[in-house]
Amino acid sequence: MKVLVTGGSGFIGSHVVDKLRDKGVEVRIFDMVFPAFRSDIEYYQGSLLDFETVRMSMNGIDAVLHLGAVADVNFVFAEPHYSESINVRGTINVLEAARRAKVKRIVYGSTTWVYSEAEGTHVNENTPLHAPSHLYTATKMAGEFYCKTYSKLYDLEVTILRYGIPYGPRARDAAVIPIFVRKALSGEALTIAGDGSQFRKFVYVEDLAEGNALGLKSIAKNKTYNLDGQEKVTIKQIAETIKKIIGNVKIEYVPARPGDFSGKEVSSIMAKEELNWEPKVPFEEGVRRYIDWYKQREEYRKRAWDNLDDTLKEGALR
Repeated sequence: MKVLVTGGSGFIGSHVVDKLRDKGVEVRIFDMVFPAFRSDIEYYQGSLLDFETVRMSMNGIDAVLHLGAVADVNFVFAEPHYSESINVRGTINVLEAARRAKVKRIVYGSTTWVYSEAEGTHVNENTPLHAPSHLYTATKMAGEFYCKTYSKLYDLEVTILRYGIPYGPRARDAAVIPIFVRKALSGEALTIAGDGSQFRKFVYVEDLAEGNALGLKSIAKNKTYNLDGQEKVTIKQIAETIKKIIGNVKIEYVPARPGDFSGKEVSSIMAKEELNWEPKVPFEEGVRRYIDWYKQREEYRKRAWDNLDDTLKEGALR
């Protein structure tokens, strides 16, 4: 089996690539950014907005894991037009290219944010969705609808995976846990939007990568699965966990941001029953692993800077 992973150089995508390779799957990455975590993967550089490049990247591909997207909700809020083009137009480009290339399966990385306006506090894959209040959510819902439409019209197998909030090594620096860790290690206060009672079931990225690989199973054809964590963790508890691991850290509160997902009890029972998937890494352990990785990365960067010739350091950007 040969699988194309869009966004395979990114946070989740790079771990998905690792997991697929561990399972003996041939992998090709499609991304704007060169993969930095391994060198044994076929790589196509290109934008999701360039249909011809996307189409050519699918030559000889059996399945596509479409993870390429603008995933930072703050960036989406700041740059709505660009974000919509990547998340929506990019998705239909992937679907159309897959249709033409006769790819058998598309696995689409969505989000539990689609439940943000759903009624009730407990939701599952059958819960009716309502018009979202955040553009990020709207773009991911549009992608889901495009996937389902292509499945019905063109008999293209699709699997939709709604991710909980991922965390762990390689996380983008703009995510909440990396921001908190950087601030804590720098002696800065940890800032919480609102009263900190909003919660997530954070899912460790390697557990999430396993769920993506299992999304290729035949039973997952034309189905939607939630891949969420097991522990109900408030934003306040995130700060307190980091404080526990690192040491004495100040915590401050600011007004809530618009359109934030206040939190729902998202059921992942269907993924457990049909895919044999469930998260294994406890939240505190996952945070410890991330902090260890972060410290190693910063130490590597420091050594690289220290080894740089002094004449090149003058005027250089760190």
